[in-house]
Amino acid sequence: MMTERLFVAISLPPAVRTALTAVMTPVPGVTWSQPEQVHLTLRFLGAAVPTTLMNDLVKRFADVRVMAFILPVEGVGAFPSVGAPRVIWTGVGHAHPRLFQLRQRINDAALGAGLKFDVRTFLPHATLGRCSEHSGPAVTRWLQKQREFVAPPFRVESFELYASELRPSGAVHTLRDRFELTA
Repeated sequence: MMTERLFVAISLPPAVRTALTAVMTPVPGVTWSQPEQVHLTLRFLGAAVPTTLMNDLVKRFADVRVMAFILPVEGVGAFPSVGAPRVIWTGVGHAHPRLFQLRQRINDAALGAGLKFDVRTFLPHATLGRCSEHSGPAVTRWLQKQREFVAPPFRVESFELYASELRPSGAVHTLRDRFELTA
């Protein structure tokens, strides 16, 4: 059976990517994401989603109805919040209620198509980089320096379905479909 590694995300506009690129300065032990690959993940659908589900997923995602909304991009942090950092991220402040509504409708559509996935608290963020096990002090300094980070807010008018291929050089994301929000 053919499978794909799939996720649903919101793409970031060029102005946000430019602001993010400006803070991705060299930090020992940190590998920054390629700016064109940075996105806000709404739902990881799985590492081995059967391709036979693709048509049903696309149909269900096309039926998702949420009004477009403005999303801030602000703040930085690391996961985990205690101990050695593994991921550096930027957040969306207090976000927007429609972001959480969109996430829930995407979850409902994916469940309706027969997918099963983990149930975790949704912490909306865009991954900026990955950390080595010895990067802690340098990451702490970077986080302190960038604590007031703010990028331009943007209007979310669509969400996307991506396939992700893991390679030694990093993940490569391929757009599978785009779904417009209502005006």
